[in-house]
Amino acid sequence: MLLNPKGAKEMKKKVLIVLSYVLVAALACGATLFFVSASTDYNKLEDLENLILTSFAGDADKTKIEDAAADAMVNAMGDRWSYYIPAAELPSFLENSENAYVGIGVTVQATDDNSGLMVIAVQPGGPAEEAGVQVGDVIIQVDGESAQDRTVTEISAMIKGEEGTVVSITVLRSGEGITMSMTRKRMETTVASSKLLGISRPHLPAKLLNEHVGLVTIQNFDERCADETIAAIKALLNQGADMLLFDVRNNPGGYVDELTKVLDYLLPEGNLIRTVGTDGSDETVTSDADCVKVPMAVLVNENTYSAAELFAVDLSEYGVARIFGQKTSGKGFFQQVFQFFDGSAAGISIGRYYTSQGNNLEGIGLTPDEEIKLDDESEVLLYNGMLEPENDAQLQAALSYLMDKVVTP
Repeated sequence: MLLNPKGAKEMKKKVLIVLSYVLVAALACGATLFFVSASTDYNKLEDLENLILTSFAGDADKTKIEDAAADAMVNAMGDRWSYYIPAAELPSFLENSENAYVGIGVTVQATDDNSGLMVIAVQPGGPAEEAGVQVGDVIIQVDGESAQDRTVTEISAMIKGEEGTVVSITVLRSGEGITMSMTRKRMETTVASSKLLGISRPHLPAKLLNEHVGLVTIQNFDERCADETIAAIKALLNQGADMLLFDVRNNPGGYVDELTKVLDYLLPEGNLIRTVGTDGSDETVTSDADCVKVPMAVLVNENTYSAAELFAVDLSEYGVARIFGQKTSGKGFFQQVFQFFDGSAAGISIGRYYTSQGNNLEGIGLTPDEEIKLDDESEVLLYNGMLEPENDAQLQAALSYLMDKVVTP
């Protein structure tokens, strides 16, 4: 049977119109599909990378593509504790975990007018001290490059470098620019510092009026933490401290071994931490009977993480310390860092950890016995290590508690 010639023409016209729309859509949106791979050993990410590198009309950086893809994969897990480290950043990451760096030995903060970095501390024996850098100097140039309108991270990266290399910095001091050259060297940062605090409590006997609370500030629980913290505690006790106040605010945590050494020194016999891994491992670390028998308190905030958080919780659960400050972060996973052949790495949560009483803190955190919030100005000063004890509301509340623990004759 023959088709109606007129109907055939209309059908052909409609088909041509539809095809023209399809063509326009394909040109505009890339709607035409081409199978990238017919291999049975299919890997979408590899195929996509190869497609970009071979077919993209512009310039494609292989390293940037792979770093972005790896970072996205880790983030896609939805775990706030897992992370990806590009190869270029791994040396700095490892350096930080060693509580060491290669630089000149200064602590800095941004200036209000973004003109550079103000030196707020000079490390004894470091290149900066030897060259004559002083507290209050403002670093305005590094190797002739202006520090103006750069971030602290950017300027710090300019100052740091390979050990044994020379860096030139220009500082502004009393309105005068002074240029100094110094040789970078490996510097160890202080992990735990101690201070005997003066107390003013007129109603107490004279011998209890001053310097009987030992303050121990722990920056992190990375390398050397246990040795420095225990040494600080012993020094304070030898100086006459009969109460201890631990400050782990803004402490990001660190290694389990460093944490348990400190807890074992402080606490009596019992459980310290239990770890349960995705590989089926289940381990519990315990302490011996030796312990420190003095009243204690701990300062925490929302930036108290990981080992620092567990430190405070264990002291609380053993009933030897009262907690002051703000609710902690709520971390209950532990991570392992895996390095790839290109020098990059990923820290992946591979298990859960539990407190001395078997509690997991993930998403819960530690609520202090006394919740006290610092004002914004005090928070900034605390972060930069410049908040004086007398202006620290959290510290003062802890001191008041400790002094009330003193038994008067």
